[in-house]
Amino acid sequence: MPKYKNHPKFDGIYYRRKPRQYFTVNYDEGRSIYGEKLKDYGDIELRRWDPYRSKLCAALQNNARSIFVHRKSRVLYLGASSGTTVSHLSDIATEGVIYAVEFSPRSIRELVQNCTDRPNVVPILADANHPYEYSKYISGDVDVVYQDVAQPNQTDILMKNAKYYLREGGEFIYCIKARSIDSTGNPNHIFKEQQKILEENDFHVSDDVNISKYQTDHRVFFGNINE
Repeated sequence: MPKYKNHPKFDGIYYRRKPRQYFTVNYDEGRSIYGEKLKDYGDIELRRWDPYRSKLCAALQNNARSIFVHRKSRVLYLGASSGTTVSHLSDIATEGVIYAVEFSPRSIRELVQNCTDRPNVVPILADANHPYEYSKYISGDVDVVYQDVAQPNQTDILMKNAKYYLREGGEFIYCIKARSIDSTGNPNHIFKEQQKILEENDFHVSDDVNISKYQTDHRVFFGNINE
């Protein structure tokens, strides 16, 4: 049995059973983005995906049904930071594109440096509260909106961007941080309230993954817009 196996459900992802770990095939071979380990495996190089550094990997570790991103995906990523998860999505969507929106000038500089040799990543310095302001950088509709902006109005940010950019039948990934919405409220109540807001606006949550083991008071919602 090989040490690493190509995941049967998720495009471009490898895994190891014991200990349970996930990997992507390094698009920028020989380079580590955030200190992750690189592993030679046959004629490819694998990058270990750290669930403590990436909420999407944490969702995988907690049995997410689907991550929606595949080889040809067009992804709008909100809250790209310096590019930890963006780089793994870049490894997966080798024939697609990741539009990586980040508000912090310092983080966008790091993102640009980290993705210099990743032509499928388009760094965008912008405020995700105003989706129309970066439309000139995005060509056509996207397949997936990935939201990881920890602000009190984070649900509204997701909905505005999804309605503006998401293609018909497209999907969203929402990394929701309870303490950014209400620092004193019960996280479980906050998650339920935000899901209710989404559903009242025709956003259907198909999978709700608790990642608090890796990121305190966080969940990842996966879903789509009801047509």
